[in-house]
Amino acid sequence: MTEIIYMKDTESNYVREFDARVIDRGFDFVVLDRTAFYAAGGGQPSDTGSLAWAEGSVEVREVRKKGDTKHHLAQNPDIVPDEVRGELNWDRRYAHMKMHTAQHIVSGVVYDFYGGRTVGNQIYSDRSRIDFAPVTFTDDMLADVQTKCNDILSKGAKVEISTIARDVLEREVDSQRANLDLLPKSVRELRVVTIGDFDVCPCAGTHVRSLSEVGKVSITKRDRKGKDKERITYELG
Repeated sequence: MTEIIYMKDTESNYVREFDARVIDRGFDFVVLDRTAFYAAGGGQPSDTGSLAWAEGSVEVREVRKKGDTKHHLAQNPDIVPDEVRGELNWDRRYAHMKMHTAQHIVSGVVYDFYGGRTVGNQIYSDRSRIDFAPVTFTDDMLADVQTKCNDILSKGAKVEISTIARDVLEREVDSQRANLDLLPKSVRELRVVTIGDFDVCPCAGTHVRSLSEVGKVSITKRDRKGKDKERITYELG
């Protein structure tokens, strides 16, 4: 079982380099005993970077979690020694951290003011999108969402990550807003992201320490995706 370094708290999301031991190998991957690389999931792409040692390094082109956390390499994994130093492509990771934190704000604003639940999302380093239902946006509504998001972001609230028992969270939050009903009932301990007094939501993604790091949200596109379902695309400035 791989120890996931970034899961513990907000500060652990800023780990850029780490030492690890190779515990398994496959055709194009290695499994480490610990990692700071994010494995693709929840609409967030995997981290990329490298595994390095004294005599060389290999590129980590993708990380996937299906059972073990597999670090897929651009070269033969047999050249990788047992002890390595992982190094993240930090610009990519940090962009994802800001985008994912912003997604919580946009999703919360749309739910609070227009009743649209987040039913899908995809994060990129230069833009992101969120699918909402049931909602039909007008230009004025989108302008209002953008203004409200940027007002919240400007306050620079602290972002905290903790582990909370599911039954406690169910008593304290709007289960529809937090999408608790989408999580298997068997999951009793949840990793929860808390953003000031604005948002409390189970999430396994990576996030910044403070909303002051995010910048401003700019909504750039709206698409119809079916009856009462619309997609917002946004960028950060």
